[in-house]
Amino acid sequence: MLRRFLRAREMDIEKASALFLKYLSWRHSFIPSGSILDADIPNELAQQKLYMQGHDKQNRPIVVAYGAKHKPQKSTLEELKRMYLSFPQPTLECRLPAGQEKFMAIADLQGWGYTNSDIRGYLAALSILQDCYPERLGKVFMVHSPYIFMTAWKVIYPFIDPKTKKKIVFVENKNLRDTFLEDIDESQLPDVYGGMLPLVPIQDA
Repeated sequence: MLRRFLRAREMDIEKASALFLKYLSWRHSFIPSGSILDADIPNELAQQKLYMQGHDKQNRPIVVAYGAKHKPQKSTLEELKRMYLSFPQPTLECRLPAGQEKFMAIADLQGWGYTNSDIRGYLAALSILQDCYPERLGKVFMVHSPYIFMTAWKVIYPFIDPKTKKKIVFVENKNLRDTFLEDIDESQLPDVYGGMLPLVPIQDA
């Protein structure tokens, strides 16, 4: 774990230590018992917006997030933070092959509208990803992005770390399947994108 924090801060021990202490502080604040139960995040899980299925060609687990299923009015920012802090452990950890630390994500924004917009939630999730789980994200495909989403994206973008920005790929609908198949075998691609595996809700993964 410590190696990831060092890599995230270009092997600067002082900066990596500060980042690691921030991570510990977050976990102590939002997960004081050391683990999160489904009963602790019922509103987030009820939205069924996070799924897992398959691995890409680099053996990275695939996480699928549906932006249109995010309903900020049906949960709280604190519950959202608890969910994103807890999901990598053990949900993600148990799917990581030996020697692999990263995951791939598909952010599907089909049907996304203003009722789904949640700048505070997006920034909180981004902060958790970058500061608590550095060097975990391998790549993220942004798919089915509606024009109105770009309004929110312009607000979020300046807060994204330069390293993370390089991992974000917006995919046009006409190129969706071909783009996925460059990184994911058809046998591992979720069936909703023309592959062979059904999606599994994150709480059942």
